[in-house]
Amino acid sequence: MRSIWKKIRHRLEWVGLLFAAKLIPMLSREACYRLALGLGSLMSVLDRHGRKVALSNLEVAFGDRFSPGERERITRESFQNFARTMLDLLWSPRLTADNFSKYIELENFEETARYGPERSIMIACYHYSNFEWLSLACGFLDLKGTIISQEFKNSLLDPIFKKLREQSGHELIPRQGGIVRLYKVMRRKGRTALLVDLTLHPRMPSVAIDCFGLKTNVTSAHAWLNEQTGAPIIPAHTEPLPNGRYRLVFHPKIETAGRDHQQIAQACWDSFEAYVRKNPAPWLWMYKHWRYKPATADRPYPFYSRPHRRFDKRIAGQAENKAASASS
Repeated sequence: MRSIWKKIRHRLEWVGLLFAAKLIPMLSREACYRLALGLGSLMSVLDRHGRKVALSNLEVAFGDRFSPGERERITRESFQNFARTMLDLLWSPRLTADNFSKYIELENFEETARYGPERSIMIACYHYSNFEWLSLACGFLDLKGTIISQEFKNSLLDPIFKKLREQSGHELIPRQGGIVRLYKVMRRKGRTALLVDLTLHPRMPSVAIDCFGLKTNVTSAHAWLNEQTGAPIIPAHTEPLPNGRYRLVFHPKIETAGRDHQQIAQACWDSFEAYVRKNPAPWLWMYKHWRYKPATADRPYPFYSRPHRRFDKRIAGQAENKAASASS
């Protein structure tokens, strides 16, 4: 019975997404924006677990900087920003190379332009504000690339999202074998973008970094690709503007010479944390950013954090490498 219900639920999700993908582009920009704010507010009430995660994350990240009421507000706005991202992706067939600049303004784009089409580039992205439109805008800006796509548990949804995400010229590839394929693409002077604030299981190729002073385990794929191909890493994020518009901000290139994978991943995050501290609401606070709690933790971690032997071993190994480098 559970298997039958799962198939029915997946089919209903597919029908619902198809309907939304047809309906949302028919809305005006303002109507899409208002609908997203309303749905985000509703989600912040109905998704009690996600709300609990977000409030816990905010408390451990900022301590007593925000009152309980302010944390509630930031959580609601975080849900609203995520709803905007998803509805804007469905609305994005209205975007074109000719009109996207009406909705997305650029800051520091020259950081990418200096390399020209003959150089491979990696864009390091974060789950901040509209990361979906960041990707689409890069395609319209002739920064088309090959991007690893996270498959949905409901595989019926994958073709719909793939079509939406490829409409500005990107190629999406499955996660299985994706890093090897990206390596080949980068060797051919191709381009890619990677979400670098995803929490990975310690058994996967990853590194431990400091995020708001807390240890978290993230991908090291961008550092490895830089090591193998020399492709520069340029962090980027979007910021929400009034009336459903965005600002796409390109950060200075990450200096990688003489740095190991952990140091490169840490530098990528460090380039971004100041933005989150200044305006925390657009980050995905309902995501479990700190799944693993070090045995030597000297400050509180979120309620969902759990100790993990491999995570502790990784942290200890990185500390030993740092000490060895300092003494040499």
